[in-house]
Amino acid sequence: MTTARVSSRVSPSGEDGVRQELRAVHALITRDWLRLAANPTNTVLMLLQPLLFLLAFGGGLSALVPDSAVGGQYRAFLYPGILLMAIQAPAVSVGIRLITDRYNGTIRELLVTPAHRSSLLCGICLGGCATATAQGAVLLALAPAGGLPYRPLPLAGLLAELALAAFTVTALALVPAVHTRRPETFSTLLALTSAPLLFGSGALVPLSTLPSWVTTAAVLNPLAYATDLLRRTVSPTAAAGVHWGTWQPPPVVEAGVLLLTAITALLCTAHRFGRTDDMT
Repeated sequence: MTTARVSSRVSPSGEDGVRQELRAVHALITRDWLRLAANPTNTVLMLLQPLLFLLAFGGGLSALVPDSAVGGQYRAFLYPGILLMAIQAPAVSVGIRLITDRYNGTIRELLVTPAHRSSLLCGICLGGCATATAQGAVLLALAPAGGLPYRPLPLAGLLAELALAAFTVTALALVPAVHTRRPETFSTLLALTSAPLLFGSGALVPLSTLPSWVTTAAVLNPLAYATDLLRRTVSPTAAAGVHWGTWQPPPVVEAGVLLLTAITALLCTAHRFGRTDDMT
């Protein structure tokens, strides 16, 4: 019995081993795609809030907010925040699914497969990233409503930046998820953190108009870098976002911060995910 259990954990080496790990990652990504396709109502509901914000705030406040306050039209200023809002909900829901999978035994079944746990974790994260990016991409069809014309290069850039932001938010959501056993606890944590992080990122109003302590805290807010990155693509003349002292990081540095944050979060998650007693 012991020999059989040990041999079931042995993975092929070389090229076959790489293909096996990639198949495991692909299977987990496909699982999330199937979940997305099987529940279109949930997708519509997730997109309803950012759509309402775009139409209500973008249409109603654009006449009240002077162009000089945001470096251009308010609707164009708001649009990147709406895109970020569209990916935030599906990205963090990966954490709830991880807790649910652990409760119903799905994680236990995954852990006894020959695939390495790092591959399983990457598949879970990339699956959530892919579905979140897809939902955010739906709002790219409304680019003219955000003051962005249909031009292939800016839209492709926005899509790539959305994918990076979704990857970062998904990775961050997995950190508390592996330390939580009850979905209710995780949902409460999201309710306490999601809105403050979004509003403190400058997604809806310029950081310069917020209290000084919020502007200072934005340096540690990954959503602030994601918002700034998206906004520079939509409206290069928009109001400045995150500053390190008197220096505003260029887009490549902000993208690097997001990537480094995601990798650090995955490493923290992997440390806990690799402990069998905690994940079963």
